[in-house]
Amino acid sequence: MGALVLAAGDTFTPPGAGDFNLPSIFGQVTKPMLLVVLSVIIVAAYFLISSRKLKIVPSRGQFAAEYVYNFARNGMAREQIGSKDFQPFIPLVLALFSFVLVNNIFGLIPFFQFPTMAHIGFPLALSVLVVYPVYHFVGFKRHGFVGYLKHATVPPGAPLAIYFLLTPIEFLQKFVLNPITLAIRVFAAMFAGHLILLVFTAAGEFLLVNAAPAFKPISVVSFAFAILMTFVEALIQVIQAYVFAVLSANYIGAALAEDH
Repeated sequence: MGALVLAAGDTFTPPGAGDFNLPSIFGQVTKPMLLVVLSVIIVAAYFLISSRKLKIVPSRGQFAAEYVYNFARNGMAREQIGSKDFQPFIPLVLALFSFVLVNNIFGLIPFFQFPTMAHIGFPLALSVLVVYPVYHFVGFKRHGFVGYLKHATVPPGAPLAIYFLLTPIEFLQKFVLNPITLAIRVFAAMFAGHLILLVFTAAGEFLLVNAAPAFKPISVVSFAFAILMTFVEALIQVIQAYVFAVLSANYIGAALAEDH
């Protein structure tokens, strides 16, 4: 790249974290804020419209909605929480999966072109303000205050001396680290994926516009990698939405379980 820069007499400044700090559109409202609100409208409107007139032979929209619902119901909530307790949590798991998925996919849609979960505040708020209180609330409700603390921090079967080390670690994991790591997973994947797309796209544009004529064809390679990474990013966006929802269901299931 240094040779290309010298040949063009210009410098290439790669995209960085600062490019994710988008300016305000009006007042203190930024594009990611609007996208979060829009995602809520999209998810709510889609499920309301697709379930308004249910038919035995479903339309394409109804079929897609039923597929997503069954996936959240049986593939996440029932599998992670258990057949005895999962039903009250189906709406939550479905909403988490759909909400995160739409906000991730925004990164590939023209004009939007920004995955809102690439801002740590959004997945952190979702994790700390929604998932965290739910699974601890159901745990305290099921086992009682002292019973849940024991359930969460004192795994059975360990030697007595080990509990002096194990109990603080379990407490730190269950009550501090779980919501943070849940948010960081989706944030890191969306941030890194979008940054990679920006780097390849910006590098291709720079080579095409500023590089010496002999080096301009190399821009095709950069654009090709950008296209390839777009498909990879689409797959990761779906996977990360699934991971966020399934881990949320797993935390709820672990809080409700009789055994540690």
